[in-house]
Amino acid sequence: YQRRVRVHAHLVVAVKRAIDYSVKIRVKPDQTGVVTQNVKMSMNPFDEIAVEEALKLKEAGNADEVVAVTIGPKASQETLRTAMAMGADRGIHIETDVDVEPLNVAKLLAKVSEEESPRLVVVGKQAIDDDSNQTGQMLAGLLNWPQGTFASKVTLGDADSVLVEREVDGGSETVKLTLPAVVSADLRLNEPRYATLPNIMKARKKPLDTKKPEDYGVDVTRRVQVVSVAEPPVRQAGNKVESVDELVAKLKEGGFLG
Repeated sequence: YQRRVRVHAHLVVAVKRAIDYSVKIRVKPDQTGVVTQNVKMSMNPFDEIAVEEALKLKEAGNADEVVAVTIGPKASQETLRTAMAMGADRGIHIETDVDVEPLNVAKLLAKVSEEESPRLVVVGKQAIDDDSNQTGQMLAGLLNWPQGTFASKVTLGDADSVLVEREVDGGSETVKLTLPAVVSADLRLNEPRYATLPNIMKARKKPLDTKKPEDYGVDVTRRVQVVSVAEPPVRQAGNKVESVDELVAKLKEGGFLG
């Protein structure tokens, strides 16, 4: 007969507080960055997908606990509470007012992973504020763990491996990773659940540990200086034409046709 062995392990999922996707971004007058004061903030959408996937894996019996981790100012605890309201069991907040670069984020997550010994670390493929798409890959490199990036499907079939279907140019590919591993979530991996009011209330009582980067021996001093931030140029309005002949004439007039 076949006997399914239950694996007693947990998952780590990283979340980031970012400007809400629905907000129109405004550049600061001095062009040193974007305006964040009095702007609606929320969990990075790709991280919501990562949280949902971790919860689904736990609900399928592949883990006993989901640990959410965030790095940022005190207000980032709201993002952790959102993850716990969705279903994460506890949170770790690495508090800093520094805008931490991807490499240092990866270093901190690597330290957390060494302490927590998770079966799987799930991250969003990128944050919508800096679009770096670096943390997951760097984390896997620092830990010397296999990685499955741009994941559109994740299947934990046994105690030792995970199948990750990932989106690539021209289609998709499926890779088999030996656990522990790092997976970065793409847009089509799942549809995140909404946090219900009862679960939001319960999340306030879930354990949340507050740490500092120094507790992990990581220097988060920035090594990249942003020289300037500018809005994209305004697109010129198009012209409507009544016929193909008029279109051809306009293209010739603009020098697009000989």
